[in-house]
Amino acid sequence: MKYGRSVFDFLFREWLLSAVFVGLAATSLYLKKSPRLTGSEIEVLFLLWLLLVSVKGLQTSGLVARWSSRIGSGRLLPLKLVAATFLLSMLVTNDVALVVLVPLTLSLDSVRKDLLVILEAFAANAGSALTPFGNPQNLYIYWFYHIDPWAFFTAIAPFSAFFLLILAPAALWMGNRGGGLRERREEVARSAYVHVGMTALVAAVILRLAPLAAGALVPAYAALFDRKSLRVDYLLLATFLCLFGLSENVRVLLGSRLEHAGHVFLLSALSSQLISNVPAAVLLAKQTVHWKALLWGTNTGGFGSLVASLANLIAYRFYVSRNRERKDVMSFTIKFVGLGLVMLSAGMGLYWVIGR
Repeated sequence: MKYGRSVFDFLFREWLLSAVFVGLAATSLYLKKSPRLTGSEIEVLFLLWLLLVSVKGLQTSGLVARWSSRIGSGRLLPLKLVAATFLLSMLVTNDVALVVLVPLTLSLDSVRKDLLVILEAFAANAGSALTPFGNPQNLYIYWFYHIDPWAFFTAIAPFSAFFLLILAPAALWMGNRGGGLRERREEVARSAYVHVGMTALVAAVILRLAPLAAGALVPAYAALFDRKSLRVDYLLLATFLCLFGLSENVRVLLGSRLEHAGHVFLLSALSSQLISNVPAAVLLAKQTVHWKALLWGTNTGGFGSLVASLANLIAYRFYVSRNRERKDVMSFTIKFVGLGLVMLSAGMGLYWVIGR
């Protein structure tokens, strides 16, 4: 009984990995072949692992928490929290930004923590879109299409700027309702600034400013001096591994290309509502050459449903775990999804106006 419950809990918790694995197995059996990883896909897995290790080092060293706790209290605290989420998600990925800042937010003496957590989730989606290392789908698209760093930035910058211009006034409207942060003293390990250097090295490798082989310094340092930073989400890497195989099988089964950029955008944005934006990016990349439409579509698709992005799920789970009243959970869910659909619609409208 306990074994069966553990299996059920794993399948429920890792629903994406489970679904992708089943899809990979089913399509491989149908095609009677096993998909092969390309050199580019192996490089993406390596880069994602490096990014996870370096950011984990920043977390375990206490440096990210120290930066976040310095936001402090006083005037315009909601605006500070939303802006910090936006900026951190650009640098240390959207999930880490939320893991650090949402618990801080829930410690506020505030009656509008629900709206503030929702704004932070949206800020994480918008901020992480701006850099190749802000979220997994960006990393994959950037590396798969061999995009120039400046071309990537200029392509997606209007998206992030537009949503920042929406989120900042919304946070400003909340005024001082956030109250104050409870005092937290975060100890910072001596290795913290080494991890800053390692994270900068990973960013340089991703941006092709340093050779791929230089990234090996990150796990080498972790193995010798800070093994805690090697305890990353290996199931995410397994999910990507299965996704690569599934995307190849889907390409063979469909046997066609998506030639129109508008179709790529709509399909990636809408499919993200059901399967999340990371799988949407991987599954559609091999079907099209329109990387800009895919980039806009998967990042726009991060708004909307709870499963549309990892950021949404993280923020939602943190809030619900602290507020278990059925009425409160239902109200929060309706607000989250309702406002998310408004943001999704705004992003889709923006694409048709300036994104194409």
